[in-house]
Amino acid sequence: MLILSFKKIKPLFSLREVLGALQSYGKAHQFISQHRLWKWIIIPGIIYCVLFVVGIYFVWDYSGVFIDYVLNLFALKKWIGELENSWVNFLFLLVGFAVRMVFLLMYFSFFKYLFLIVGSPIFTYLSEKTETIIQNKEFPFSFSQLLKDVARGIRLSFRNLLYQTVFMLIIAILAFIPVLGWLTPMIALLVECYYFGFSMMDYSFERKQWSMQQSIVYIGRHKGMAIGNGIVFYLLMFIPILGWILAPCYAVIAATIHLQQQKLPDAPAR
Repeated sequence: MLILSFKKIKPLFSLREVLGALQSYGKAHQFISQHRLWKWIIIPGIIYCVLFVVGIYFVWDYSGVFIDYVLNLFALKKWIGELENSWVNFLFLLVGFAVRMVFLLMYFSFFKYLFLIVGSPIFTYLSEKTETIIQNKEFPFSFSQLLKDVARGIRLSFRNLLYQTVFMLIIAILAFIPVLGWLTPMIALLVECYYFGFSMMDYSFERKQWSMQQSIVYIGRHKGMAIGNGIVFYLLMFIPILGWILAPCYAVIAATIHLQQQKLPDAPAR
């Protein structure tokens, strides 16, 4: 009976879908090389990279200002100086470094949504161009439709940012629970990957004239696709400069290629 009950438990996401999303990055690289799309990858990538690095500089600098403000507010800096204890100094250095790292992690989490909003026209175009080449079919250009697509991308980014922030706050609370807290970094990473991958896939849904609710339902049933797309994006972000340049546009092309294989219907009944 116990074995049967375990069989009835459905996994949160499909590993097969995750693997399919991972493999789509390799297909995206071949696709970009074959159709010479490098200029559409490199230029937005350099802009992303520059903004990312500039943001890191300011976040690191102002986090130091924040730490000094807190230390002075509670007279801790003066107390540390008067104590003249190397171990206490070292301890507070570690705390300061940890606080700065938390600021950087928060910055990275919010920055990608900022770039999704700013770069929405580029990502919309790249996704459409990818589908145009695959299907060998031109989509009629409409400026008003482009504005609608961009507006939808911005709305979805804000929506995902809100939901992710709520989940991250819950995860932060769970981190204080013994044993369960050890799993929270992995849970947090999966949440990050899920919402980023969702944003990359939604450009294809919009072109199919799906409503946001229909997109949400589809991704809810195919979480592995979104998580797999987000995982490779985050792995690329661990490669300085080159990874930062390639990650955003590779993600949207990989998502478009993967969804093309799913043969999504146009405008499902609402």
